[in-house]
Amino acid sequence: MEIALYQPDIAPNVGTLMRLGACLGAAVHIIEPCGFPFGAKDLRRAVMDYKDLADVTRHISWEAFTAATEGQRKILLTTRAAISHTEFEFEDTDILLLGRESAGVPEEVHQNVDGRVVIPMQSGARSINVALSASMVLGEALRQTNGYPIIAKAKET
Repeated sequence: MEIALYQPDIAPNVGTLMRLGACLGAAVHIIEPCGFPFGAKDLRRAVMDYKDLADVTRHISWEAFTAATEGQRKILLTTRAAISHTEFEFEDTDILLLGRESAGVPEEVHQNVDGRVVIPMQSGARSINVALSASMVLGEALRQTNGYPIIAKAKET
């Protein structure tokens, strides 16, 4: 399971997602440009000392990202989806795609993904923070695919 951030705006969210990926064994893709300098202090503070554990790949564009990840399903987290993340059937090689905090993803990206999922929310709520959304959906995807590191380790013994 992997995470991809489309042109992220907020450095602390990226740092938090890098830390999440490091802890749960999920590679993180950053699709540039970012709305902040990549080495920003806020990013470093959020990722803490997990930077060396994180598997992070930066891509210069959407096209570069899709070329590098050809053959893997891209699953977009969006409020415009018709299926809940708990009803979707994840595969262990999926990439969970998150849009910009300020604008989501453009229509071209929306139309060129392999699946779309929504987190059910209270009526009137617009969206959940991108890092929180990723953690919720990643948790469900890892549960479905038996991909949690502890579960995988326990199965080996």
